Amino acid sequence: MRNSSRSPSSSRDIGAVAIQAAVLIVLGAVVWLAASNAVANLTRLGINTGFGFLWRPAGFAISQTLIPYSESSPYLAALAVAALNTVVLAGVSIAVATPVGFAIGLGRRSANGLVRGVSTGYVELLRNVPLLLQLFFWYFALLRPLPPPRQSLTLLGAVALNARGLFLPMPVADEGSGAVLAALAAGIALAALAARMLARRRERTGDAPRAAPVVLALAIGPALIAALATGLPIHWDLPHLQGFNYQGGLAVQPELVAMALALSLYSAAYIAEIVRAGLDAVPRGQIEAARALGLKPVTVNGKIVVPQALRVIVPPLGNEYLRLFRNTTLAAAIGYPDLTMVFGGTVLNQTAQAFEVMLILCAVYLAINGSVSALINWYNRRIATVQR
Repeated sequence: MRNSSRSPSSSRDIGAVAIQAAVLIVLGAVVWLAASNAVANLTRLGINTGFGFLWRPAGFAISQTLIPYSESSPYLAALAVAALNTVVLAGVSIAVATPVGFAIGLGRRSANGLVRGVSTGYVELLRNVPLLLQLFFWYFALLRPLPPPRQSLTLLGAVALNARGLFLPMPVADEGSGAVLAALAAGIALAALAARMLARRRERTGDAPRAAPVVLALAIGPALIAALATGLPIHWDLPHLQGFNYQGGLAVQPELVAMALALSLYSAAYIAEIVRAGLDAVPRGQIEAARALGLKPVTVNGKIVVPQALRVIVPPLGNEYLRLFRNTTLAAAIGYPDLTMVFGGTVLNQTAQAFEVMLILCAVYLAINGSVSALINWYNRRIATVQR
């Protein structure tokens, strides 16, 4: 005869689902009440609500635009420009902070006393000075006093640094560059496929050719052949002094230079400590055993130390990248046109729609940080010891 009574486990499951449903209902009610109250207060004050302002002309210029933009462009275009400026700032800072942080972290564990002392001093100095103060130091103490364009600091006649910014050579694509880009994309796809096939062969047989030369040849080989076949379809636009300023090339605002320097060097100090902790997590016995077998230091680090240290380094490194993105909001203090300055400042003052503007800002930052977090989590799963 079948027992009709419910088991204790099924009763607990039903209770857990009921509790979660009740919590969701309460949270939904709180959000609805808060939103209703905000809309009612805005209506009482005579402030328009809605997102229709995004399609109205912005009516202001932005000093750095990486996509087409003018004063007649809508507020939505201003949002795209500001978001792109923020991503560029964070991308440059991450690209500088990561290798510097890894180098300083390795220096913290160096057998050379001078290297170890300098690395320790760097970490202690940069971590204990507020980031905003470092930003003001780079901008007001070092970049603003630079000479005018006619007395610029130059390097090989191709790079110029003055009070108006940093001027770099800029590559310009000629006819035939599309074929080179297509060959480069195909080469990268082939390189990724070859890397996966070699990794599977190594797992299956324990023997496979070195992946680095094969992957590098496949990645750049097709593009190099296409470039030679089309006559190197690229030339460099060099900056040159014309009148009272430099023309041509790639102009980098001093605000971007100052913010990138402050943010990358500050974050590098924290990355260095993350790297040091990851290296310390590798058991010393494994390193000593590898040395006893006569393995070279490069092999010990590349095959034993770094792969295990990365499993400890990657999760907090992702958190540091997220914090770096959040710290880009300080760029408004020196006038760099990021999201906070353009949309949270100028657009908010012009439209007086604080609720919508703040909601958009939160959504954009959440989307950016969510994408970075997802990428870091994907890579962390790839290198994890236990695959889930």
